[in-house]
Amino acid sequence: MPTLNLGILAHVDAGKTSLTERLLYATGAIDRLGSVDAGDTQTDRGELERSRGITIRSAVASFGLGPLRVNLIDTPGHADFVAEVERALGVLDGAVLVLSAVEGVQAQTRVLMRTLRELRLPTLIFVNKIDRAGARRDGALDAVRRRLSRRIVPMNDVRAPGTSEARAVPARLGPDAAELLADADDALLADLVEGREPARALVRAALREQTAAGLVHPLYFGSALTGQGVADLLDGVAGLLPEANGKAGGEPRGTVFAVERGTSGEKTAYLRLFSGELRPRQRVTLQGRDGAHGGQITALDVVGSPEPGTATAGDIARVRGLADVRVGDRIGAPERAVPPFRPPSLETVVRARRPGESARLRAALLRLADEDPLIRARPAPGGATSVLLYGEVQKEIIGARLLADFGVEAVFEESRTVYAERPVGVGEAAEDMNWRRRTPDFWATVGLRVEPGPPGSGVTFRREVELGALPAAFDRAIEETVHRTLEQGLRGWPVTDCAVVLTRSGYGGPVSTAADFRGLTPLVLMRALAEAGTRVYEPYHAFEAEIPGDALSPVLARLGALGAGAVEPEPNAEGWTLTGEIPASRVREIERALPGLTAGEGVWWSRPSGDRPVTGRPPARERTDGDPLDRDAYLRHLASGGPS
Repeated sequence: MPTLNLGILAHVDAGKTSLTERLLYATGAIDRLGSVDAGDTQTDRGELERSRGITIRSAVASFGLGPLRVNLIDTPGHADFVAEVERALGVLDGAVLVLSAVEGVQAQTRVLMRTLRELRLPTLIFVNKIDRAGARRDGALDAVRRRLSRRIVPMNDVRAPGTSEARAVPARLGPDAAELLADADDALLADLVEGREPARALVRAALREQTAAGLVHPLYFGSALTGQGVADLLDGVAGLLPEANGKAGGEPRGTVFAVERGTSGEKTAYLRLFSGELRPRQRVTLQGRDGAHGGQITALDVVGSPEPGTATAGDIARVRGLADVRVGDRIGAPERAVPPFRPPSLETVVRARRPGESARLRAALLRLADEDPLIRARPAPGGATSVLLYGEVQKEIIGARLLADFGVEAVFEESRTVYAERPVGVGEAAEDMNWRRRTPDFWATVGLRVEPGPPGSGVTFRREVELGALPAAFDRAIEETVHRTLEQGLRGWPVTDCAVVLTRSGYGGPVSTAADFRGLTPLVLMRALAEAGTRVYEPYHAFEAEIPGDALSPVLARLGALGAGAVEPEPNAEGWTLTGEIPASRVREIERALPGLTAGEGVWWSRPSGDRPVTGRPPARERTDGDPLDRDAYLRHLASGGPS
């Protein structure tokens, strides 16, 4: 059966979840409409999502559209969950971007559209809420063309917008559409140059081809509440978006984009398969950010298929039995470019309100980290736990989930910026088993070299020793410990863009254990890192702000005071558009100040854009790993029950 994996994306409150519900109802997948207000929608399954009326985690539903099976992925819309959106984009064949005919193009709408255009992901635009007071037809079209893309093709029209009588009506693909499409179609261009009206079939074929290539964006007016325009949108989904494609044969290749836990704690992984096949009882190896791990599939359901069975290229499968699976894990090499997981730039310390629940809190946060590995839960002093964040809303969400799902009430400290360290040179260290000592610290030999890696490479691990020289468990213990150790560099910050090479290894027959390699690796690695040296980098955000004309001077002054650089003002129809870069630690300050500086009319958008070297004395973060640079302190840490 042909399959289309479709994403629904939008700014919060644009009606994305309501549209998802309407699509499922209109195609017969559900027999009654759920409501965000009532908290009974199909895709917002968690109590927290229902109570807040926002989507936090990607959910998958399925419906039939003639011979086509559409897997509908309802993604988060809030800016603090943009990483969840980016994960979903890597498994999609097409997208519907939803905006409100009342509020128009919001800042997050522009963030999403930029990402969609960068990926050339085929995208339809749905202008929702045409029946709401204040809905504007011309204003919405103008805003889309100015702020999202000029390559828009309206596929229907609207009568009586802003009233309960609003109706979506058919629109003809006229000369304007032909002229737009002719920019990338020689046959259409030839007809127009010679004064001929292009055949309707030719225009439609060009529209289909250019939509599939992400070059143009068909636009539909409608209302998820009343169902107006939804049939037109479904026609566009079936007729303009490309079906999933992939290689039927060969080794399986796929990406895990969501993980859920059942009441018994068993994990269910949502996996998009790009090639090959997967079936129950099959053994697989997954590649994650901390190395490779494997397992056997105990159960597999193909989303949209009535019976368990085999997943083939293009399918989304619910897979159980992989105990160590995490979001972002891959089976095989990626078939296409996947958006990078942009690391969070904020960190907070979480404590249990009742001290006796510290261990439960940490265990709960580690479970949440399976669903979102970028929060990187790690121990903090005093029984607390540190987690990473994209924004302040995540504190509320994490706190509410801890209470609802685990019965732990959490207290959050004020967030702080997360810096990064990069090696500036090459360092090498090794330690051999000391056979002369009756009780050596570790029955293991490990040698490691640390080298700078290419920008954006993260942490890579490779071997100069022969693969198989160590038992697999010992080899895996070294690789996993390398990644864990580099979460804290010489000054306590995560180390990135770094290559670690295993140069020596050895073990002592039956006496060596994996724990020996986990315990020794941090000592050797940190000595090599100290020899290489590191430099601390501060995260920056690229920003764009739209402000009224009379607010330019005060806004520029405040940006300058907050350390913003490369600020470029450009006039627009309503005032000014400012672009530039600002330290991530100052983003919240300008977000709080902008409404007062612009009489509430300013719009701010920013996203992580790399980092810059820290000038002057670099900040440090307290260590939680016993400090492998101090051997005696580190051994005491291990003896007291620290991780090994």
